[in-house]
Amino acid sequence: MKIPFTLPRQFWFAVFGIALLGAFVWVAMKSGPLASIKVTVTQVAKGEVSPALFGIGTVEARRAYLIGPTAAGRVKRVLVDVGDMVKAGQLLAEMEPVDLDARVSSASAAIARAKSAIAAAQAQVTDAKSRQALAASEARRFADLGQKGFVSSSVVEGKLQQQQSADAQLAAAESALASARQDMTRLNAEREGVQQQRMNIRLEAPADGVITARDAEPGSTVIAGQAVFKMQEPNSLWVSVRLDQERSAGLRLGLPAVINLRSNPGAALAGKVVRIEPVSDSVTEERIAQVAFDRVPPGVSSGEMAEVTLHPPTVTDALLITNASLRYRGAQAGVWLRVNGKLRFTPVKVGATGLDGKVQIVEGLKAGDEIVVYSERALKDDSRIKVVSSLGSK
Repeated sequence: MKIPFTLPRQFWFAVFGIALLGAFVWVAMKSGPLASIKVTVTQVAKGEVSPALFGIGTVEARRAYLIGPTAAGRVKRVLVDVGDMVKAGQLLAEMEPVDLDARVSSASAAIARAKSAIAAAQAQVTDAKSRQALAASEARRFADLGQKGFVSSSVVEGKLQQQQSADAQLAAAESALASARQDMTRLNAEREGVQQQRMNIRLEAPADGVITARDAEPGSTVIAGQAVFKMQEPNSLWVSVRLDQERSAGLRLGLPAVINLRSNPGAALAGKVVRIEPVSDSVTEERIAQVAFDRVPPGVSSGEMAEVTLHPPTVTDALLITNASLRYRGAQAGVWLRVNGKLRFTPVKVGATGLDGKVQIVEGLKAGDEIVVYSERALKDDSRIKVVSSLGSK
């Protein structure tokens, strides 16, 4: 009797294990971590890009004023309120004069006394000149008589001494007159200073504008330099905008701008760059520029947020890629370049950037280079890739 041949159970277990391992490897190579990464590619081409710089800013007043007294005091009266339009020189408020009026009166009385002192000194000078002239005449006459022997030398010397005394008295009188005049000048300056302090308690508008804040009421005490009012010129409103330093290469004075206020985002307002701050923000890595309205819209308020788009000149005949193709290794910008089916990370230098996603490449690539646009996941230098028309395709 012939015994039938049967395979051992271990054999079937081995076959099953090999099949399972093959299925696992097949799945890993097709859809698992070992599978090729699907990517879409494009070629670097030449064209033109319309660069644009975008930033968020705040409406501010170019000319704003803090109006307050130059000395501590109490507010006597306030004549305007927030929102009032005022004219240059208009009285806005007045402080209590305290002792300023008495000090002005005292200075005026001192000046009157100085005028009397000047008149007395002038009379003394006139008298001294007369005495000096008489003494000089007698000295000359007696000197002539002494030479002829009619009078003794002691008499001549006495007359010469009288002349010297008269000269000294004249010099003293002239010095007293000069001192009185200098004192008069000092007193006039002191009175002008007190009068100026008296005028400073009248808080007047330095220019045409609108009152934006009223920080004191009648009867309240303020210190020197404390603002009672804040005022700004409505026609001096502009937008202080912050721009990314990395994308601000085309920023310059006179650059045209489009301003969209948060209060009316649908209305595009024309403007231009009128100032570029020499100091950037090192924390946020932003440059700061001021954009003026071509025509200040009615009803705009300071402190309002605005979106600003700047339009540098169009760049022609430039190497262009899409913004989606850019990758970063730290601070270094680059692209995944496909050469002979293999990937290589290539650093690039970026130029102008348009709002449509086009990016100018200044160096690092040439026309016709094939680069990765999108990928299923992050790429590495040794990544296996599969080029597809779109990531959704098989």
